[in-house]
Amino acid sequence: MGARFVHTFVRVKPTADFAQEMIKFGPDNKSIDIYIKKDARKGVVNNRQTDWSFRLDGVLHNTSQELAYETVAKKLVSEALIGYNGTIMCYGQTGAGKTYTMTGATAEYKHRGIIPRAIQQVFKAAAHSVDPFLTVRISYLEIYNETLFDLLATVASNGTSDMQMAVVDCPQGVYVKGLSVHAVSHEEDALNLLFEGETNRVITEHTLNKNSSRSHCIFTIYIESRFRVFSDGKCVNSKINLIDLAGSERLSKTGSEGQVLKEATYINKSLSFLEQIIVALADPKRDHIPFRQSKLTHVLKDSLGGNCNTVLVANICGEAVHVEETLSSLRFATRMKWITTEPVINETYDREGTVKALEKEILLLKQELARHNSLINRSLVTYDPLTNVQIAEIKSQVHKYLTGDIDEIDIVNIRQVQEVFKQFKLVVSQQEHEVESKLRSKRGPVCQSVVEGGVGSPASAEIPLLILIISGAKPDLPTSVCVFLAFPCSSPPSKLVAFEQFKEEGGSEINRIFKENKSILLARKRRSSAVAQRVNFIKREIESIRKTLEAQKQERWQQGEYVDDKGQIIIDEEEFLLIMKLKDLKEEYRSGYAELQDLKAEIQYCQHLVDQCRNKLISEFEIWYSESFLIPKDMQEALKPGGNIRPGMIPINRVMCLEEDEQERFERMQETTLPACPASVSFYKAKMKMDQKVISADLLLKTQSWSFSLLAPSWKDTTEALNLAGRYKNWVFRRVTGLHNSII
Repeated sequence: MGARFVHTFVRVKPTADFAQEMIKFGPDNKSIDIYIKKDARKGVVNNRQTDWSFRLDGVLHNTSQELAYETVAKKLVSEALIGYNGTIMCYGQTGAGKTYTMTGATAEYKHRGIIPRAIQQVFKAAAHSVDPFLTVRISYLEIYNETLFDLLATVASNGTSDMQMAVVDCPQGVYVKGLSVHAVSHEEDALNLLFEGETNRVITEHTLNKNSSRSHCIFTIYIESRFRVFSDGKCVNSKINLIDLAGSERLSKTGSEGQVLKEATYINKSLSFLEQIIVALADPKRDHIPFRQSKLTHVLKDSLGGNCNTVLVANICGEAVHVEETLSSLRFATRMKWITTEPVINETYDREGTVKALEKEILLLKQELARHNSLINRSLVTYDPLTNVQIAEIKSQVHKYLTGDIDEIDIVNIRQVQEVFKQFKLVVSQQEHEVESKLRSKRGPVCQSVVEGGVGSPASAEIPLLILIISGAKPDLPTSVCVFLAFPCSSPPSKLVAFEQFKEEGGSEINRIFKENKSILLARKRRSSAVAQRVNFIKREIESIRKTLEAQKQERWQQGEYVDDKGQIIIDEEEFLLIMKLKDLKEEYRSGYAELQDLKAEIQYCQHLVDQCRNKLISEFEIWYSESFLIPKDMQEALKPGGNIRPGMIPINRVMCLEEDEQERFERMQETTLPACPASVSFYKAKMKMDQKVISADLLLKTQSWSFSLLAPSWKDTTEALNLAGRYKNWVFRRVTGLHNSII
């Protein structure tokens, strides 16, 4: 394809107060001019620039979501389907419409953004494609305060969500280690993941935007195309990065404070690093590009100046009050336009082609071995799979060897050795089942004595060692035998033994959450202890410096003080340095003390969660124990293998009743919305699933609101109580939707 420039577009947010005198569009909708009147208060001599002109690939003003997608993304997605990587990035000030452009509004189908439309285009292509055969996967990454988060971490995945996330460079490009990637086979599945991730994004309300995104989010669609008609098994891989950057903001306008101020600082810093990268990439004389300055620039290393098609959408506001931010966004887009990329098709060869090549090589090696054996008079040796007759002969030899009829087995080739071991394994397995059946038939006396006395008891001497191997027990671990023999015995095991079994089986998930919460609590306690030690050390340092300064002050007073022309006391350099150090220590002390107070609040909250999890684990165990071991004899038939009920798995109704179930809502929607647009079925079904989770979260929050009425008196500050309520609400929602990994 050769080198390409990055395509840049500007999208103007519709407004009733559009500054027509200040913002002008060219007749070809590819240029935009900005005019600012001179400030008369700055005098006659005023060299400040008052007009600017920017040339881009397109200006989107008063355009629909459909037209925006057709202009910005459709071609890029089409090229991704044939193997070219693609990146679409939305940039601009907070409240300028970046998230609306990228994700859209979920309330109406026609207002959906680039991401759901790209998903639909990909799956439409997959539906009409016979060769190549498309496989689609999804990931959703969030960068919040320079920390990586997987927005789909708790959705059923391949287990990578527990890994520590980090940006890694490799020969194939940049990837995020630990980021879960989910295979999807339908448009609805992909939209479900999108909506799931959107609920976990960090948003905050402030002056300029009621729902301001406080993080950079990267939604990635991975496409794998397999050309099955080719004998070499050609495979084409591509990915589409759809990036919603957090909005830049002037702190003087937003009036941000506290946590919002901290978030804004991180956002502006990362966007500043991004702008530095753009300037460096546009300079052909620059050899080194500092991509590792921030997590955002490191992740975008392949997308900026890499081997993919890149498109930037600069979102701006049309009001006069935001003209400075508009100029900044347009300057960024202009710099971005001069960056070149070199898109290439990512071709690989899958395992099927490799297998065919290896099969061909194996055939040649067999022929070579046959020729070699014929030369040394071993022509009867074969390397083909064993026939049924040969397997039967080997089985007969193994039985004769075990009974002592023959002293050894003749070895001919490797396949025969493997089959001999296989027959030995079958014999051992058969003996295990026979001994187990005999033990089950005896039921009471022997089994009960083993449960009570363990492996070392006299009764256990009657049980062959083979039973211990089956149950996985060792002479010093009688618990394993108890667990294995618990159900066949006439008496139930002790609760201590059964509790260990429950934590490994039915209660494994609750136990895992309990351990995670406990580890978080211990980590907070360790951190609190370290901060407390540091605060105490700083306090001692402050007292020491104060004493030193007081001594120097007394000495200066006794010797006579020097003053300057303005009557101010002159101090020496040593005393000045001590004063500055005292100032720094006081600031550090205040910061450490504030952190210590926050940690104390978090520890109290974490302790509350640990206690809840512990109580939940115990109550669930009591239910499981009753269902598993205290069931009447007349129900034993239902518990046999193949029955409808298994111990510990009796269904318990935990579903909250809603006013209208999903099927009813879908049927009502079919009668109204869908006839006008049949393609919207997947979109609305995914939206309804997410709405149902939100309703469930609200119901659960209401049922557990009493917790705060009990906790409120213990809080010294109303603000702290509100912060706790916010964190608790977030935890409740994540708990309902399965996102319990991010409790704090």
